[in-house]
Amino acid sequence: MSSSSASKLNPDLAEKFARLALGHVRRPYPYKLDQVLAGDEDVLAPRILHPIFHGSFDWHSCVHGYWLLASLHRQVADLPAGSEIISLFNEMLTPEKIAGELAYLQRPTSGGFERPYGWAWLLMLAAELERHEGAPWAANLRPLAQAFAGRFKAFLPKATYPIRTGTHYNTAFALALAQEYAAQVGDRELADLIEATARRWYLDDAGAAAWEPSGDDFLSPTLVEAECLRRLLPSAGFRLWFSKFLPEAAQRRPASLFTPARVSDRSDGKIAHLDGLNLSRAWCWRSIAASLAPDDPARTVAVAAADEHLAAGLEHVAGDYMGEHWLATFALLALTA
Repeated sequence: MSSSSASKLNPDLAEKFARLALGHVRRPYPYKLDQVLAGDEDVLAPRILHPIFHGSFDWHSCVHGYWLLASLHRQVADLPAGSEIISLFNEMLTPEKIAGELAYLQRPTSGGFERPYGWAWLLMLAAELERHEGAPWAANLRPLAQAFAGRFKAFLPKATYPIRTGTHYNTAFALALAQEYAAQVGDRELADLIEATARRWYLDDAGAAAWEPSGDDFLSPTLVEAECLRRLLPSAGFRLWFSKFLPEAAQRRPASLFTPARVSDRSDGKIAHLDGLNLSRAWCWRSIAASLAPDDPARTVAVAAADEHLAAGLEHVAGDYMGEHWLATFALLALTA
């Protein structure tokens, strides 16, 4: 991998990301609800509907803002923002507030709430908190995490087809994140279901054309599918699958996967997604490269593509709230891949 300090998480970047997240996870507005109204009584302020995750512009971004903070607190020694993170978690991740989040989830009109992106990020947060020994946060969050794990278990068997978009509905991304939770907490039922579903959806894919990006992608449908199977297949099986899925990767084809996206307006929330695409591609390319054989010519190409995409996205993590409320999460995924 690149030895450039700009391609690794360092204390300065960690503190910058932490300060960004601390500045938005409780910022009340602007806020975009994911809500089906059953009556006038449902028209309530976000902080009432969501006792914890009512910042960061939307519910899922707030969830992964907490994941970002938890990850930085664990990974970076002597993080200056660490005491503020602890205070925030002690105040917000309480049984009472988690019960409020669970009550929203259990409303009759909330069956499709945040499926599958928010589901997966809540499980990622839960998995991360399980690594924080001595803190009560993981135990407090478990009822909510188990509710979302249950939703995956009910949904995946009836999900006949994958969703291959480059946005929140992408199913490969959701499976990749949910698998991390299942492994962390030892949920064998969920882990087996995720693997079986991924094999059913993706194992026969070959010769990916990579018609991307679309105008508001923040995920590469092609690369996130590869990242999903990288996590689930044995090493030799993944290498064989990848050689068929992207057989010309060593020649940087399809070219679209090796060309960072251009962002024309970072104040437009949808167009700003493309900064996230560059960061999430960097994450995927780094992870994929590390799983390829050392003598595979696609490995060197993948490392270079990761560096190019990371450089294109990292400088735009802050600046406009349309990206600032979420981009550091994807920067952290890339920097720690």
